[in-house]
Amino acid sequence: MKEHHYLTNITWTGNTGEGTKTPRSYERDHTIQVEGKPAIPGTSEVSMLGNKVRYNPEELLLAALSACHMLVYLYLCSQNKIVVTAYIDKATGTMQDTPDGGGHFTEAILKPEITINGEVERLLLQQLHQDANKQCYIANSCNFPVRHEPVYFFEG
Repeated sequence: MKEHHYLTNITWTGNTGEGTKTPRSYERDHTIQVEGKPAIPGTSEVSMLGNKVRYNPEELLLAALSACHMLVYLYLCSQNKIVVTAYIDKATGTMQDTPDGGGHFTEAILKPEITINGEVERLLLQQLHQDANKQCYIANSCNFPVRHEPVYFFEG
């Protein structure tokens, strides 16, 4: 079985001079870096004193889930001679706080708007979403339901 390995560097940039002396003495800002790629400005959830102009881990998890599904779906469409000309996903995620101060995602809903050249059986398009979900590495790593609510547009 083939393994894939990844390396990321997370650097905290939120020391305002006092370190973590108190919960409000530091910022949650950090930089996510992968060698040879642009840095991603990170922070925590805004309700946890995060910076509203930076990405938080919850947003990045949802984005990773959405992107993985899209890439697998596009591949499956190409394998089935379905020509997709546009794909935009307006995914949503729901997270629930737990009494111990933690939390977890309870669901994600992928809402892709897909433009297809030509007519294609909607049943096949739906089946390809199910197949993509089964093949998506990120979806397979989640312990919460991932639903799909696609909208299709046909051209040509």
